[in-house]
Amino acid sequence: MTDNVLISPSILSADFARLGEEVAAIDTAGADMIHIDVMDGHYVPNLTIGPAVVKALKPHTKKPFDVHLMVSPVDPLIEDFANAGADIITVHPDSGPHLHRTLQTIRGLGLKSGIALNPATHADVIDYVIDDIDLILVMSVNPGFGGQSFIRSQLRKISDLRKKVDQSGHDIIIEIDGGVNPLTARECISAGATALVAGSAVFKGAGTYQQNIAALRSNLASQVA
Repeated sequence: MTDNVLISPSILSADFARLGEEVAAIDTAGADMIHIDVMDGHYVPNLTIGPAVVKALKPHTKKPFDVHLMVSPVDPLIEDFANAGADIITVHPDSGPHLHRTLQTIRGLGLKSGIALNPATHADVIDYVIDDIDLILVMSVNPGFGGQSFIRSQLRKISDLRKKVDQSGHDIIIEIDGGVNPLTARECISAGATALVAGSAVFKGAGTYQQNIAALRSNLASQVA
């Protein structure tokens, strides 16, 4: 199982003055996806990057762009990010008036669709859209800032989601974002997650990205050794 765990480093923790180089570096270091946090200063209390930056980063890697839209309203921006090079677009249930339509729009553009659950959002939110999602992003911190501490109640949510996904028969990625490090990563995978977003844990220490990603993977492997 651990061989199939996806590592998606969050460039929110990267050096923004060297963002293209940073994306290329984590690609070489062993990232499976590139996690891009888009914040609008409205849905969350921070402001990050837009479609133009995503488009500029695309030539620096061939890895899928895992784009998390923390914006409201979300619908007017979906096509812009699709055109910029997103491969997966993940939205929050309360970021637009019609979640089902939003997910259909994403898939209609030829992309994978995801739904993000904030710490207080119940797992049951996915029940009526499970046929229209490819990824579930469990926020184990309150969205808006990097470097926060892991909220342990989300392990129970991951377990609940694992049961729902298994019962559905769909191949849906369960991704965890927030406070992920070698210790919490093991707990998340044990609970049923299949992908890890890691910001600070990957980008700490210049020139050590490969070792940092390897540390996540080796610690996962040790739980089944």
